[in-house]
Amino acid sequence: MPAQLMALPKKTVGVNARAFEYYRPLGRLKRYIDVNYSQEISLLHAARIAALERSYFSTFFRKKVGINFRDWLRQVRVAKAMELFEQQDCSISEVAFAVGFADLSTFERAFKKVTSMTPSQYKRSVLPEAGI
Repeated sequence: MPAQLMALPKKTVGVNARAFEYYRPLGRLKRYIDVNYSQEISLLHAARIAALERSYFSTFFRKKVGINFRDWLRQVRVAKAMELFEQQDCSISEVAFAVGFADLSTFERAFKKVTSMTPSQYKRSVLPEAGI
C-alpha cells in the first residue's frame, strides 16, 4: 500500500468536498486557497474572499464542509506538504515554511494530527533512501 494512502487524514472522512463545487462562495475560497495556501489566511480574510460576513462564514463553512475552516486549511497545507515530500528531497523545515506554517513545531503537530505520522516518518516512507 503506498505511503500516501496509509497516511491519508482520518478526519477527511467527514469532509464534504462537493460543497466547494456546489456553493459558489466556497468554490471561490477553494480556488484562492489552491494558489495562496502558503500565505497567512485568517478567518476574516477567508470570509472576505467568500464574500460573507465573518460570523456567518464560520457557521456556513462548518455546516456545508463538515469541519471548521482552520482544520480544513491545516489539512490542505499538510496535503501540499505530502506532495512536496513525494516530489523532491527538501528538508522538513523547508517544506513547513513552503506550505504556510510559521514555525516547525506547529507544522510537526499539525502533520501528526492530520496523518498520524510525523513528517520524518512520512518522508522516510516516501523516500526510503533519503537521509533525514
